Amino acid sequence: MSSPFDTPPSASSALDVALADEAATRRLAEAVGASARGGDLILLFGELGAGKTAFSRALIRSMVGDPALDVPSPTFTLVQTYDTDRLRIAHVDLYRIADRSEIDELGLDDFEAYGLVLVEWPERATSRFATDRLEVHLSVDPQHPEARQARLVGFGTDAVGWASRLARFAEVRDALQRLNYGDWHRRFLQGDASTRRYERLSDDGHKAILMDSPAMPDPGTGSVPYSRIAHLAENVTPFVALSRDLKARGFSTPEIYAADLDTGVLVMEDLGREGVLNAAGVPVQERYTVAVDVLAALHAIDLPDTAEAAPGVVHKLPRYDHEAFLIEISLLLDWFAPLVTGGPLPDEAVASFRELWVDLLFDMTDPIRHRTWVMRDYHSPNLMWLPAREGLAKIGILDMQDAVIGPAAYDVASLVFDARVDISDQMWRELYAYYVAERLMADSTFDVEGFDREFAILAAQRSTKILGIFARLRQRDGKPDYLRHISRISDYLDIALSHSVLAGLKLWYDTHLPGELRKKAVG
Repeated sequence: MSSPFDTPPSASSALDVALADEAATRRLAEAVGASARGGDLILLFGELGAGKTAFSRALIRSMVGDPALDVPSPTFTLVQTYDTDRLRIAHVDLYRIADRSEIDELGLDDFEAYGLVLVEWPERATSRFATDRLEVHLSVDPQHPEARQARLVGFGTDAVGWASRLARFAEVRDALQRLNYGDWHRRFLQGDASTRRYERLSDDGHKAILMDSPAMPDPGTGSVPYSRIAHLAENVTPFVALSRDLKARGFSTPEIYAADLDTGVLVMEDLGREGVLNAAGVPVQERYTVAVDVLAALHAIDLPDTAEAAPGVVHKLPRYDHEAFLIEISLLLDWFAPLVTGGPLPDEAVASFRELWVDLLFDMTDPIRHRTWVMRDYHSPNLMWLPAREGLAKIGILDMQDAVIGPAAYDVASLVFDARVDISDQMWRELYAYYVAERLMADSTFDVEGFDREFAILAAQRSTKILGIFARLRQRDGKPDYLRHISRISDYLDIALSHSVLAGLKLWYDTHLPGELRKKAVG
């Protein structure tokens, strides 16, 4: 089916879907809504009675989260607007449009930049919408009046355009069909700093979580991707393997209901919406204390370096080696420093920075001393509170796919210097002391002084890395919201730098990237 908007050089992809009834149309609309993002343009084609308004209502209700929401046709008003948790929607109907100038008066410019524009009868103004877009062509099946045929055509010139996203949309849809979840309702839950995204699935009172995690290495600047050097998971196999292993040991991780390892689609247990923060976003010390219990218990176990995702599918945990540590701290040089200084640091500053870190990290990869599983993202966004469970099981662990074999102090630093929430000086010190006491009770030979030194080094390493990651998300990925955390992370870095073992690194920061300069990134 040709489109009046098919203007080169825009790439395109297409998907044909048979819709047996209006319920199938609603489910398709919900799936499209779950894949939508700010700046999207969705154009609906079809004759009167083809189902455009039914499609629009289902999409809007799903995105707003209200299945009973009144969604009137904007035939006479031309545009109706709706607010959702993540973006605004403009529902446009151009059936009665007489002149292009009327469209210009609708005030759609802000929606086109940040929201979602959903247009019925777009053929009334072909030139106005010649851009990256998703077209949904609906037609009545002449043999079955209740049925519809839908043809989705995605256009786009980059990796986030609908041309690319529609191909992934089709892969996920097919995978859900194979896993017997194709008829479940879908609603966007969240994305994260990686290529992963999540949806809530529901059907007749049952619920689950969809993890959509395409196999894709993080782009690097050289021949070897950053993700490979940093030992980041490039597919869902590590998540499945580690989740199942931890669950078998009595820890709370999501049960995997169904998995398509090749496609990167998981359907798993929904652990709810209650995290370790209260409703106001403030850390709850009781919950953080249990999270510390989980770490202390995990670090006391002699863990293997392999875990099984499926019969014959074994994941081997990589070691947190010097190359991984160093490429992580290099993100500060590559992304954060240029953001706040306007350009690269002098060569001598870069060289001394690397030399300092090589010395500090020398003992961190000792295979005898450091043998625990390091989650690397053990902090509030990835921890759920499960009050109906007992003991360690009260903490649900959501993120473990990037786990490596390494030093226990790393995850303690990740928890008590939470990158996304303020942990008071008193609270983090109490949590730290509690962890040390737990380890000493389990093993009287626990090296408190050595752990304290490693904690300071790894807290500084993690803060350094996160400054670089959040700057990269701003510069490379167009996600500026992460910069609001820079002041907090900078303060955590200063706490770590106050340890005597980091005197040389503190002098480097004071000379080249002092605290007041680091916080310029927030603006």
